[in-house]
Amino acid sequence: MVYIFDHPLIQHKLTLMRDVNTGTKEFRELLEEISMLMVYEVTRDLPTEEVEVETPICVTKSRVLAGKKIGIVPILRAGLGMVDGVANLIPAAKIGHIGLYRDPETHEPVEYYCKLPADSENRELIVLDPMLATGGSASAAISFIKQRGCKSIRLVNLIAAPEGIERVQKDHPDVNIYVAACDEKLNEHAYIVPGLGDAGDRLYGTK
Repeated sequence: MVYIFDHPLIQHKLTLMRDVNTGTKEFRELLEEISMLMVYEVTRDLPTEEVEVETPICVTKSRVLAGKKIGIVPILRAGLGMVDGVANLIPAAKIGHIGLYRDPETHEPVEYYCKLPADSENRELIVLDPMLATGGSASAAISFIKQRGCKSIRLVNLIAAPEGIERVQKDHPDVNIYVAACDEKLNEHAYIVPGLGDAGDRLYGTK
């Protein structure tokens, strides 16, 4: 399934992020804010259970999260910009990291770093990356995570291209994709159009 969030606050902040005149500090703050708003919706279907709790007035029954705990896995480096927004909403979540680079000869993604929580296979993992362009990196990251025994995975992206969505759906039909916008296409340099440029460069002030 692909979920596209049309919440007014998300769309407003995304428009500000697209603006070429938005500076690094504001871009970073907006990405964190949107990530928090998105994960609020991403976790809407988490199971709950009823427990007994004593309020200052009386004993009552209320609901708490049940089932699998949450894990956050940003894809380096741009995915790091989404972590704080998610962790602020789910402070008990454990955080892993995965890093990929593209082999200059085969053009295939190669894992250079992967550190996941020890109990990741028993967690609901939320994989973070602002841009879903060709889908190659996201698909590879999910494959590497699955190789470590993880089965419950959700992919959260800020902006996606149709090509990226198609690739992840083809390779991982069991993984739901959550995006704030699905843009028009990829250009000849594999950048999303209209997109917002290179998320990592804009996030960290590099070129």
